[in-house]
Amino acid sequence: MTSALRIVPLPSPRTNLMLPIIAIVGHPNVGKSTLYNVLTRSRDALVVDFPGVTRDRQYGLGRVGSRPFRVVDTGGFTAERTGISKLMSDSAALAVSEADAVLFLVDAKAGLTAADEEVAEYLRRLRKPIFLVVNKAEGQGVAMASADFSRMGFAEPIAISALYNHNIQLLLDKVFTACGLAGSDEEEAIEHVDDRPEPWVAIIGRPNVGKSTLVNRLVGEERVLTSDQPGTTRDSVYIPFSANERHYTLIDTAGIRKRRVVTEVIEKYSVVKSLQAVDAAHVVILVLDAHHGVSDQDTRLVGHVLEAGRGLVIAVNKWDGLDIAARDEVKEALDRQFPFLDFAPFRYISARKGTGLAELLLAVDKVYASVTCKIPTPLATRILQDAVAKNQPPLVHGRRIKLRFAHQGGHNPPRIIIHGNQVDAVPENYRRYLASAYREALDLVGTPLVVEFRGNSNPFAGRVNPLSERQIAKRRRIMRFAKR
Repeated sequence: MTSALRIVPLPSPRTNLMLPIIAIVGHPNVGKSTLYNVLTRSRDALVVDFPGVTRDRQYGLGRVGSRPFRVVDTGGFTAERTGISKLMSDSAALAVSEADAVLFLVDAKAGLTAADEEVAEYLRRLRKPIFLVVNKAEGQGVAMASADFSRMGFAEPIAISALYNHNIQLLLDKVFTACGLAGSDEEEAIEHVDDRPEPWVAIIGRPNVGKSTLVNRLVGEERVLTSDQPGTTRDSVYIPFSANERHYTLIDTAGIRKRRVVTEVIEKYSVVKSLQAVDAAHVVILVLDAHHGVSDQDTRLVGHVLEAGRGLVIAVNKWDGLDIAARDEVKEALDRQFPFLDFAPFRYISARKGTGLAELLLAVDKVYASVTCKIPTPLATRILQDAVAKNQPPLVHGRRIKLRFAHQGGHNPPRIIIHGNQVDAVPENYRRYLASAYREALDLVGTPLVVEFRGNSNPFAGRVNPLSERQIAKRRRIMRFAKR
Protein backbone atom coordinates (compact mmCIF):
# COMPACT_ATOMS: atom_id res chain seq x y z
CA MET A 1 0.00 0.00 0.00
CA THR A 2 1.11 3.54 -0.64
CA SER A 3 0.77 4.39 3.03
CA ALA A 4 3.68 2.08 3.82
CA LEU A 5 6.03 4.36 1.93
CA ARG A 6 7.66 6.80 4.35
CA ILE A 7 9.42 9.45 2.29
CA VAL A 8 11.95 11.82 3.80
CA PRO A 9 12.94 14.37 1.13
CA LEU A 10 16.38 15.91 1.25
CA PRO A 11 15.50 19.43 0.12
CA SER A 12 19.08 20.58 -0.12
CA PRO A 13 22.54 19.26 0.60
CA ARG A 14 22.90 22.03 3.20
CA THR A 15 20.43 20.42 5.58
CA ASN A 16 22.02 17.02 5.12
CA LEU A 17 25.75 17.71 5.14
CA MET A 18 25.91 21.25 6.63
CA LEU A 19 28.14 22.36 3.77
CA PRO A 20 28.04 25.91 2.39
CA ILE A 21 25.97 26.20 -0.78
CA ILE A 22 26.93 28.41 -3.72
CA ALA A 23 24.25 28.98 -6.39
CA ILE A 24 25.10 30.04 -9.94
CA VAL A 25 22.45 32.21 -11.60
CA GLY A 26 22.13 34.39 -14.67
CA HIS A 27 20.19 34.61 -17.88
CA PRO A 28 20.54 31.74 -20.40
CA ASN A 29 23.81 30.97 -22.20
CA VAL A 30 26.24 32.95 -20.04
CA GLY A 31 28.28 29.86 -19.07
CA LYS A 32 26.67 28.71 -15.82
CA SER A 33 27.00 25.01 -16.56
CA THR A 34 30.61 25.43 -17.68
CA LEU A 35 31.45 27.12 -14.38
CA TYR A 36 29.56 24.40 -12.50
CA ASN A 37 31.68 21.71 -14.16
CA VAL A 38 34.86 23.62 -13.31
CA LEU A 39 33.92 24.04 -9.65
CA THR A 40 32.87 20.40 -9.25
CA ARG A 41 35.71 19.09 -11.44
CA SER A 42 33.22 17.02 -13.36
CA ARG A 43 31.24 16.92 -16.56
CA ASP A 44 27.90 16.40 -14.86
CA ALA A 45 26.22 19.47 -16.36
CA LEU A 46 25.35 19.41 -20.04
CA VAL A 47 27.28 22.12 -21.89
CA VAL A 48 26.24 23.07 -25.42
CA ASP A 49 26.44 26.38 -27.28
CA PHE A 50 22.68 26.68 -27.18
CA PRO A 51 20.57 28.81 -24.83
CA GLY A 52 18.27 27.21 -22.27
CA VAL A 53 19.95 23.81 -22.05
CA THR A 54 19.88 23.63 -18.24
CA ARG A 55 16.36 23.59 -16.83
CA ASP A 56 16.48 21.73 -13.50
CA ARG A 57 18.67 22.43 -10.49
CA GLN A 58 21.83 20.35 -10.45
CA TYR A 59 23.77 19.83 -7.19
CA GLY A 60 27.46 18.98 -7.07
CA LEU A 61 30.38 18.88 -4.64
CA GLY A 62 33.34 21.25 -4.90
CA ARG A 63 36.38 21.76 -2.75
CA VAL A 64 38.79 24.56 -1.92
CA GLY A 65 41.78 22.92 -0.29
CA SER A 66 40.23 20.90 2.56
CA ARG A 67 36.99 22.90 2.51
CA PRO A 68 34.13 21.14 0.69
CA PHE A 69 31.12 23.08 -0.52
CA ARG A 70 28.01 22.50 -2.61
CA VAL A 71 27.44 24.06 -6.02
CA VAL A 72 23.99 24.50 -7.58
CA ASP A 73 23.62 24.93 -11.34
CA THR A 74 20.32 26.54 -12.34
CA GLY A 75 18.28 27.24 -15.41
CA GLY A 76 18.38 30.76 -16.76
CA PHE A 77 16.27 33.58 -15.36
CA THR A 78 14.00 34.92 -18.08
CA ALA A 79 11.42 37.67 -18.30
CA GLU A 80 8.89 35.30 -19.83
CA ARG A 81 6.48 34.09 -17.16
CA THR A 82 4.72 31.28 -18.99
CA GLY A 83 5.42 27.63 -19.70
CA ILE A 84 8.89 26.17 -19.29
CA SER A 85 10.54 29.58 -18.87
CA LYS A 86 8.46 30.34 -15.77
CA LEU A 87 9.26 26.93 -14.29
CA MET A 88 12.98 27.45 -14.94
CA SER A 89 12.93 30.85 -13.23
CA ASP A 90 11.00 29.49 -10.25
CA SER A 91 13.48 26.64 -9.87
CA ALA A 92 16.41 29.07 -10.01
CA ALA A 93 14.73 31.31 -7.41
CA LEU A 94 14.39 28.33 -5.09
CA ALA A 95 18.11 27.59 -5.48
CA VAL A 96 18.91 31.20 -4.56
CA SER A 97 16.70 31.04 -1.46
CA GLU A 98 18.61 28.07 -0.02
CA ALA A 99 22.12 29.28 -0.97
CA ASP A 100 24.71 30.87 1.31
CA ALA A 101 26.23 32.83 -1.58
CA VAL A 102 25.09 33.61 -5.11
CA LEU A 103 27.31 33.94 -8.18
CA PHE A 104 25.55 36.26 -10.62
CA LEU A 105 27.10 35.33 -13.96
CA VAL A 106 27.16 37.74 -16.91
CA ASP A 107 28.73 37.55 -20.38
CA ALA A 108 31.68 39.88 -21.06
CA LYS A 109 31.43 39.36 -24.82
CA ALA A 110 27.73 40.19 -24.99
CA GLY A 111 28.04 43.17 -22.63
CA LEU A 112 25.29 44.45 -20.36
CA THR A 113 21.85 43.36 -21.58
CA ALA A 114 18.26 43.97 -20.53
CA ALA A 115 18.14 40.38 -19.29
CA ASP A 116 21.07 41.11 -16.97
CA GLU A 117 19.25 44.16 -15.61
CA GLU A 118 16.16 42.06 -14.86
CA VAL A 119 18.17 39.43 -12.98
CA ALA A 120 20.05 42.15 -11.07
CA GLU A 121 16.79 43.83 -10.06
CA TYR A 122 15.59 40.55 -8.56
CA LEU A 123 18.88 39.79 -6.77
CA ARG A 124 19.21 43.28 -5.25
CA ARG A 125 16.04 42.66 -3.23
CA LEU A 126 17.59 39.65 -1.52
CA ARG A 127 19.54 39.69 1.70
CA LYS A 128 22.18 37.36 0.30
CA PRO A 129 25.86 37.82 -0.52
CA ILE A 130 25.77 38.44 -4.29
CA PHE A 131 28.96 38.25 -6.37
CA LEU A 132 28.92 39.74 -9.86
CA VAL A 133 31.03 37.39 -12.01
CA VAL A 134 31.97 38.49 -15.52
CA ASN A 135 32.51 35.33 -17.54
CA LYS A 136 34.13 34.88 -20.98
CA ALA A 137 36.70 37.55 -20.16
CA GLU A 138 39.58 35.75 -21.85
CA GLY A 139 41.71 38.11 -23.93
CA GLN A 140 40.37 41.18 -22.15
CA GLY A 141 41.73 43.18 -19.27
CA VAL A 142 39.82 43.13 -16.00
CA ALA A 143 38.85 46.79 -16.33
CA MET A 144 37.65 46.40 -19.91
CA ALA A 145 35.66 43.24 -19.20
CA SER A 146 34.00 44.76 -16.12
CA ALA A 147 33.38 48.30 -17.41
CA ASP A 148 29.78 47.78 -18.59
CA PHE A 149 28.75 45.98 -15.40
CA SER A 150 30.22 48.28 -12.73
CA ARG A 151 27.07 50.46 -12.60
CA MET A 152 24.79 47.58 -11.61
CA GLY A 153 25.08 48.31 -7.89
CA PHE A 154 27.02 45.23 -6.74
CA ALA A 155 30.50 44.93 -5.32
CA GLU A 156 33.51 45.04 -7.64
CA PRO A 157 32.96 42.58 -10.52
CA ILE A 158 35.21 39.52 -10.72
CA ALA A 159 36.39 38.76 -14.26
CA ILE A 160 36.91 35.06 -15.04
CA SER A 161 36.96 32.57 -17.89
CA ALA A 162 35.21 29.36 -16.92
CA LEU A 163 36.15 27.78 -20.24
CA TYR A 164 39.90 28.34 -19.64
CA ASN A 165 39.77 28.02 -15.84
CA HIS A 166 41.07 31.57 -15.40
CA ASN A 167 40.71 33.37 -12.02
CA ILE A 168 38.51 30.57 -10.61
CA GLN A 169 40.64 30.26 -7.47
CA LEU A 170 40.52 34.04 -7.00
CA LEU A 171 36.74 33.93 -7.26
CA LEU A 172 36.41 31.21 -4.63
CA ASP A 173 38.83 32.91 -2.27
CA LYS A 174 36.79 36.11 -2.42
CA VAL A 175 33.52 34.25 -1.87
CA PHE A 176 34.78 32.29 1.14
CA THR A 177 36.55 35.31 2.66
CA ALA A 178 33.67 37.77 2.25
CA CYS A 179 31.01 35.34 3.51
CA GLY A 180 33.05 33.77 6.28
CA LEU A 181 32.13 30.34 4.92
CA ALA A 182 33.92 27.33 6.31
CA GLY A 183 33.83 23.81 5.04
CA SER A 184 32.99 20.79 7.14
CA ASP A 185 35.74 19.58 9.44
CA GLU A 186 35.04 16.04 8.35
CA GLU A 187 36.55 14.81 5.13
CA GLU A 188 33.78 13.96 2.71
CA ALA A 189 34.65 11.37 0.07
CA ILE A 190 33.40 12.08 -3.42
CA GLU A 191 31.37 9.13 -4.55
CA HIS A 192 32.57 7.06 -7.48
CA VAL A 193 30.58 4.73 -9.70
CA ASP A 194 32.08 1.58 -8.20
CA ASP A 195 32.07 2.67 -4.56
CA ARG A 196 28.70 4.06 -3.55
CA PRO A 197 26.92 3.44 -0.25
CA GLU A 198 23.37 3.65 -1.64
CA PRO A 199 21.51 2.48 -4.75
CA TRP A 200 21.73 4.73 -7.79
CA VAL A 201 18.49 4.45 -9.75
CA ALA A 202 18.16 5.83 -13.29
CA ILE A 203 14.65 6.52 -14.58
CA ILE A 204 14.42 6.29 -18.36
CA GLY A 205 11.74 6.09 -21.01
CA ARG A 206 10.23 7.83 -23.99
CA PRO A 207 9.27 11.51 -23.70
CA ASN A 208 6.19 12.41 -21.68
CA VAL A 209 5.62 9.03 -20.01
CA GLY A 210 5.79 10.57 -16.51
CA LYS A 211 9.45 10.16 -15.50
CA SER A 212 9.78 13.56 -13.81
CA THR A 213 6.38 13.19 -12.17
CA LEU A 214 7.56 9.88 -10.72
CA VAL A 215 10.76 11.50 -9.43
CA ASN A 216 8.85 14.31 -7.74
CA ARG A 217 6.42 11.87 -6.14
CA LEU A 218 9.25 9.68 -4.82
CA VAL A 219 11.23 12.64 -3.51
CA GLY A 220 8.16 14.27 -1.98
CA GLU A 221 8.58 17.72 -3.54
CA GLU A 222 8.56 19.48 -6.91
CA ARG A 223 12.26 18.76 -7.42
CA VAL A 224 12.30 18.66 -11.23
CA LEU A 225 10.17 20.42 -13.80
CA THR A 226 7.06 18.68 -15.10
CA SER A 227 4.99 19.73 -18.08
CA ASP A 228 2.67 18.27 -20.71
CA GLN A 229 5.21 19.42 -23.28
CA PRO A 230 7.47 16.50 -24.35
CA GLY A 231 11.17 17.09 -23.84
CA THR A 232 10.87 19.21 -20.69
CA THR A 233 13.84 17.43 -19.11
CA ARG A 234 17.05 17.87 -21.11
CA ASP A 235 19.87 17.03 -18.72
CA SER A 236 20.30 14.11 -16.31
CA VAL A 237 19.56 15.31 -12.77
CA TYR A 238 20.99 13.45 -9.75
CA ILE A 239 18.74 13.68 -6.69
CA PRO A 240 19.39 12.15 -3.24
CA PHE A 241 16.40 11.17 -1.11
CA SER A 242 15.44 8.77 1.67
CA ALA A 243 12.49 6.39 1.91
CA ASN A 244 11.77 3.78 4.57
CA GLU A 245 15.03 4.68 6.33
CA ARG A 246 17.10 3.91 3.24
CA HIS A 247 19.03 6.39 1.09
CA TYR A 248 18.83 6.47 -2.71
CA THR A 249 20.13 8.61 -5.53
CA LEU A 250 17.60 9.08 -8.33
CA ILE A 251 18.69 10.07 -11.83
CA ASP A 252 15.97 11.80 -13.83
CA THR A 253 16.81 11.61 -17.52
CA ALA A 254 15.64 13.15 -20.77
CA GLY A 255 13.14 11.21 -22.84
CA ILE A 256 14.70 9.09 -25.59
CA ARG A 257 13.03 9.05 -28.99
CA LYS A 258 13.87 7.18 -32.18
CA ARG A 259 17.11 8.31 -33.75
CA ARG A 260 15.45 9.27 -37.04
CA VAL A 261 13.10 11.75 -35.35
CA VAL A 262 15.83 13.43 -33.28
CA THR A 263 16.74 16.55 -35.24
CA GLU A 264 17.81 19.14 -32.66
CA VAL A 265 21.45 19.04 -31.63
CA ILE A 266 20.54 19.65 -27.99
CA GLU A 267 18.27 16.60 -27.97
CA LYS A 268 21.11 14.45 -29.29
CA TYR A 269 23.28 15.57 -26.39
CA SER A 270 20.41 14.86 -23.98
CA VAL A 271 20.11 11.31 -25.26
CA VAL A 272 23.84 10.78 -24.70
CA LYS A 273 23.50 12.01 -21.12
CA SER A 274 20.56 9.66 -20.57
CA LEU A 275 22.53 6.66 -21.80
CA GLN A 276 25.46 7.69 -19.59
CA ALA A 277 23.06 7.75 -16.64
CA VAL A 278 22.18 4.12 -17.40
CA ASP A 279 25.87 3.21 -17.28
CA ALA A 280 26.27 5.01 -13.94
CA ALA A 281 23.25 3.39 -12.26
CA HIS A 282 22.87 0.18 -10.29
CA VAL A 283 19.19 -0.20 -11.18
CA VAL A 284 17.22 1.24 -14.10
CA ILE A 285 13.49 1.90 -13.98
CA LEU A 286 12.00 1.86 -17.48
CA VAL A 287 8.77 3.86 -17.39
CA LEU A 288 6.06 2.86 -19.86
CA ASP A 289 2.80 4.64 -20.61
CA ALA A 290 -0.07 2.19 -20.09
CA HIS A 291 -2.26 4.22 -22.47
CA HIS A 292 0.15 4.02 -25.40
CA GLY A 293 1.41 0.46 -25.01
CA VAL A 294 4.90 -0.83 -25.83
CA SER A 295 6.82 0.59 -28.77
CA ASP A 296 9.91 -0.59 -30.63
CA GLN A 297 11.81 2.22 -28.90
CA ASP A 298 10.95 0.72 -25.49
CA THR A 299 12.40 -2.59 -26.67
CA ARG A 300 15.58 -0.85 -27.78
CA LEU A 301 15.90 0.84 -24.40
CA VAL A 302 15.57 -2.53 -22.68
CA GLY A 303 18.29 -3.88 -24.95
CA HIS A 304 20.62 -1.04 -23.98
CA VAL A 305 20.03 -1.64 -20.27
CA LEU A 306 20.76 -5.36 -20.64
CA GLU A 307 23.88 -4.67 -22.72
CA ALA A 308 25.09 -2.33 -20.00
CA GLY A 309 24.47 -5.12 -17.48
CA ARG A 310 22.29 -3.04 -15.19
CA GLY A 311 19.40 -4.20 -13.03
CA LEU A 312 15.98 -3.53 -14.54
CA VAL A 313 12.51 -2.77 -13.18
CA ILE A 314 9.60 -2.09 -15.53
CA ALA A 315 7.19 0.57 -14.23
CA VAL A 316 3.90 0.75 -16.16
CA ASN A 317 2.64 4.26 -15.41
CA LYS A 318 -0.85 5.82 -15.63
CA TRP A 319 -2.36 2.49 -14.57
CA ASP A 320 -5.17 4.16 -12.65
CA GLY A 321 -6.94 5.33 -15.81
CA LEU A 322 -7.53 1.84 -17.26
CA ASP A 323 -10.44 -0.53 -16.73
CA ILE A 324 -9.95 -4.27 -16.12
CA ALA A 325 -10.22 -5.24 -19.82
CA ALA A 326 -7.65 -2.60 -20.86
CA ARG A 327 -5.27 -3.73 -18.11
CA ASP A 328 -5.45 -7.33 -19.34
CA GLU A 329 -4.66 -6.15 -22.87
CA VAL A 330 -1.61 -4.19 -21.64
CA LYS A 331 -0.29 -7.22 -19.74
CA GLU A 332 -0.73 -9.44 -22.79
CA ALA A 333 1.14 -6.90 -24.91
CA LEU A 334 3.97 -6.82 -22.39
CA ASP A 335 4.24 -10.61 -22.49
CA ARG A 336 4.45 -10.52 -26.29
CA GLN A 337 6.99 -7.70 -26.47
CA PHE A 338 9.21 -8.79 -23.59
CA PRO A 339 9.27 -12.61 -23.50
CA PHE A 340 12.98 -12.44 -22.59
CA LEU A 341 12.33 -10.40 -19.42
CA ASP A 342 10.93 -13.21 -17.29
CA PHE A 343 13.56 -12.35 -14.65
CA ALA A 344 12.61 -8.64 -14.39
CA PRO A 345 9.87 -7.37 -12.02
CA PHE A 346 6.93 -5.46 -13.51
CA ARG A 347 5.16 -2.88 -11.33
CA TYR A 348 1.95 -1.06 -12.19
CA ILE A 349 1.84 2.48 -10.81
CA SER A 350 0.34 5.93 -11.00
CA ALA A 351 3.07 8.53 -10.53
CA ARG A 352 0.50 11.34 -10.40
CA LYS A 353 -1.54 9.74 -7.60
CA GLY A 354 1.36 7.93 -5.89
CA THR A 355 -0.16 4.44 -6.06
CA GLY A 356 2.16 1.46 -6.33
CA LEU A 357 5.30 3.37 -5.38
CA ALA A 358 5.96 1.36 -2.22
CA GLU A 359 5.96 -1.84 -4.26
CA LEU A 360 8.17 -0.16 -6.86
CA LEU A 361 10.84 0.71 -4.27
CA LEU A 362 10.68 -2.79 -2.82
CA ALA A 363 11.40 -4.14 -6.30
CA VAL A 364 14.31 -1.70 -6.66
CA ASP A 365 15.74 -2.91 -3.33
CA LYS A 366 15.52 -6.56 -4.39
CA VAL A 367 17.12 -5.90 -7.77
CA TYR A 368 19.88 -3.84 -6.11
CA ALA A 369 20.59 -6.74 -3.76
CA SER A 370 20.85 -9.02 -6.79
CA VAL A 371 23.21 -6.85 -8.86
CA THR A 372 25.55 -6.29 -5.89
CA CYS A 373 25.39 -9.80 -4.39
CA LYS A 374 28.58 -11.50 -3.20
CA ILE A 375 28.92 -15.19 -3.99
CA PRO A 376 31.45 -17.27 -2.00
CA THR A 377 33.59 -19.56 -4.14
CA PRO A 378 32.43 -22.77 -2.35
CA LEU A 379 28.81 -21.83 -3.04
CA ALA A 380 29.50 -21.00 -6.70
CA THR A 381 31.29 -24.34 -7.15
CA ARG A 382 28.53 -26.28 -5.40
CA ILE A 383 25.86 -24.76 -7.65
CA LEU A 384 27.98 -25.70 -10.67
CA GLN A 385 28.39 -29.29 -9.47
CA ASP A 386 24.65 -29.66 -8.81
CA ALA A 387 23.81 -28.29 -12.27
CA VAL A 388 26.32 -30.60 -13.97
CA ALA A 389 25.00 -33.58 -12.03
CA LYS A 390 21.47 -32.88 -13.30
CA ASN A 391 22.52 -32.22 -16.88
CA GLN A 392 25.98 -33.23 -18.13
CA PRO A 393 27.78 -31.12 -20.77
CA PRO A 394 27.83 -32.65 -24.25
CA LEU A 395 30.65 -34.77 -25.71
CA VAL A 396 33.23 -33.13 -27.96
CA HIS A 397 35.10 -35.50 -30.29
CA GLY A 398 34.19 -38.34 -27.98
CA ARG A 399 35.46 -36.55 -24.87
CA ARG A 400 33.30 -35.09 -22.12
CA ILE A 401 33.62 -31.38 -21.30
CA LYS A 402 34.80 -31.13 -17.70
CA LEU A 403 33.75 -28.14 -15.60
CA ARG A 404 35.76 -28.23 -12.38
CA PHE A 405 35.06 -25.17 -10.21
CA ALA A 406 33.56 -21.66 -10.30
CA HIS A 407 33.98 -18.30 -8.57
CA GLN A 408 32.56 -14.81 -8.80
CA GLY A 409 34.33 -12.47 -11.20
CA GLY A 410 32.46 -9.24 -10.43
CA HIS A 411 29.09 -7.65 -9.80
CA ASN A 412 26.72 -5.14 -11.36
CA PRO A 413 26.00 -7.42 -13.17
CA PRO A 414 26.98 -10.61 -11.31
CA ARG A 415 29.69 -12.47 -13.22
CA ILE A 416 30.44 -16.17 -12.76
CA ILE A 417 33.80 -17.56 -13.95
CA ILE A 418 33.80 -21.33 -14.60
CA HIS A 419 37.08 -23.23 -15.05
CA GLY A 420 37.41 -26.53 -16.88
CA ASN A 421 38.65 -28.40 -19.94
CA GLN A 422 37.45 -27.88 -23.53
CA VAL A 423 35.44 -24.85 -22.40
CA ASP A 424 35.69 -23.28 -25.86
CA ALA A 425 33.33 -26.02 -27.07
CA VAL A 426 30.57 -25.32 -24.52
CA PRO A 427 27.41 -24.66 -26.58
CA GLU A 428 25.36 -21.52 -26.03
CA ASN A 429 22.29 -23.41 -24.83
CA TYR A 430 24.34 -25.04 -22.05
CA ARG A 431 25.66 -21.62 -21.04
CA ARG A 432 22.07 -20.41 -20.72
CA TYR A 433 21.22 -23.52 -18.70
CA LEU A 434 24.01 -22.76 -16.22
CA ALA A 435 22.98 -19.08 -16.01
CA SER A 436 19.42 -20.17 -15.22
CA ALA A 437 20.70 -22.57 -12.56
CA TYR A 438 22.68 -19.80 -10.84
CA ARG A 439 19.78 -17.36 -11.11
CA GLU A 440 17.41 -19.84 -9.46
CA ALA A 441 19.85 -21.00 -6.76
CA LEU A 442 20.83 -17.43 -5.79
CA ASP A 443 17.30 -15.98 -6.17
CA LEU A 444 18.53 -13.25 -8.50
CA VAL A 445 15.84 -10.81 -9.66
CA GLY A 446 15.94 -8.18 -12.37
CA THR A 447 19.62 -8.50 -13.27
CA PRO A 448 21.48 -9.99 -16.20
CA LEU A 449 23.92 -12.77 -15.28
CA VAL A 450 27.21 -13.22 -17.13
CA VAL A 451 28.74 -16.71 -17.30
CA GLU A 452 32.32 -16.94 -18.58
CA PHE A 453 34.45 -20.03 -19.19
CA ARG A 454 38.19 -20.30 -18.75
CA GLY A 455 40.30 -23.26 -19.72
CA ASN A 456 42.75 -24.82 -17.32
CA SER A 457 46.27 -23.87 -18.37
CA ASN A 458 49.17 -26.36 -18.30
CA PRO A 459 51.79 -25.01 -15.87
CA PHE A 460 54.53 -26.88 -17.80
CA ALA A 461 53.48 -25.53 -21.20
CA GLY A 462 56.54 -24.18 -23.05
CA ARG A 463 58.97 -25.75 -20.61
CA VAL A 464 61.37 -28.65 -21.29
CA ASN A 465 60.64 -31.74 -19.19
CA PRO A 466 63.65 -32.26 -16.85
CA LEU A 467 63.06 -36.02 -16.90
CA SER A 468 63.42 -36.08 -20.67
CA GLU A 469 66.78 -34.31 -20.39
CA ARG A 470 68.01 -36.94 -17.93
CA GLN A 471 66.83 -39.68 -20.23
CA ILE A 472 68.64 -38.14 -23.18
CA ALA A 473 71.83 -37.79 -21.14
CA LYS A 474 71.57 -41.42 -20.02
CA ARG A 475 71.14 -42.63 -23.60
CA ARG A 476 74.19 -40.66 -24.68
CA ARG A 477 76.28 -42.29 -21.97
CA ILE A 478 75.06 -45.72 -23.05
CA MET A 479 75.93 -44.98 -26.70
CA ARG A 480 79.42 -43.80 -25.79
CA PHE A 481 79.97 -46.94 -23.69
CA ALA A 482 78.74 -49.15 -26.56
CA LYS A 483 81.19 -47.58 -29.03
CA ARG A 484 84.09 -48.53 -26.80
